[in-house]
Amino acid sequence: MMTNMKPKRRNSLRLKGYDYSQPGAYFVTIVTHQRESFFGEIVDDKMLLNHAGKIAQWDWRRLPKQFDFIELGAYQVMPNHFHGIIILRDTVGTTRPDNLNTSLKNRNLAVNKNSRNNPKGSSLRPKGPLPKSLSAIIGQFKSRVTKRIHKTNEFSPERIWQRGFHDRIIRDEDEWSRIHLYIESNPINWQEDHDNPINF
Repeated sequence: MMTNMKPKRRNSLRLKGYDYSQPGAYFVTIVTHQRESFFGEIVDDKMLLNHAGKIAQWDWRRLPKQFDFIELGAYQVMPNHFHGIIILRDTVGTTRPDNLNTSLKNRNLAVNKNSRNNPKGSSLRPKGPLPKSLSAIIGQFKSRVTKRIHKTNEFSPERIWQRGFHDRIIRDEDEWSRIHLYIESNPINWQEDHDNPINF
């Protein structure tokens, strides 16, 4: 189901030359270090969160309180990875447009424009995530989850996350619907998931 929508498991870099702090919707996947099943297990097609999994879920849900310019779409904690949709609103002007399709259409035009203007991904800005960008948000989420888990006795010496994260820019309403369904169906499709340890 919707396997073509899943981010590729390579060195998943952001789209070169693209400003990931501008308004739009993103599908993100964050994987645990060495794909260890830190967050619980799938039983009868349902995700049963352990303490670490509950920490990850709690910190994800509170992201809009930390960053008042974002909204959350569907999300799912899995044994060794995390899927979620993040919507970045306009941090300068107002709020998220009422017509999501218009917002996503403008985002798609911006992607194409940046690809033409920056074919080699050249950039003059300093290295590191831009403030209020997707990378900054995910970086803080991963950091907070790691610190809270390390305060427990269960995973204290462990590295929790794989470096970086995978993302997909959501370009229209149809893609939004397919990704939403994919996220909600992830526990049911765990046996076929390539992040499942039985499929390594």
